[in-house]
Amino acid sequence: MKPKKLVAQKCVPCERRMRPLSGMSILPYLAELPDWKVVNGRKIEREFQFQDFKTALKFINTIAGIAEKEGHHPDMFLHNWNKVTVMLSTHAISGLSKNDFILAAKVSALVPNKRKK
Repeated sequence: MKPKKLVAQKCVPCERRMRPLSGMSILPYLAELPDWKVVNGRKIEREFQFQDFKTALKFINTIAGIAEKEGHHPDMFLHNWNKVTVMLSTHAISGLSKNDFILAAKVSALVPNKRKK
């Protein structure tokens, strides 16, 4: 049975006793998210660029709706009037969980066929 793509999965609550993903365990998830980068081994991030401020802000609000539905909330930063940086980490375990990659896939799906960076 072929595993589901990340974008088709749902975030599940993490428990504090879970260990964060690290090293080689991150690689299969990153394979689906080529535009995302690991930062300090504890979070993933990606920058998106838009034509204008209004579109960038709409993007943030769309992500907020998805994040609320998934129960997993990213840090987002709107800068230079048209750029949005999205940062994901699972605060309960102070590192990366599968949820971070699931939400990253859903965020990336909002801008299909366009490599924004």
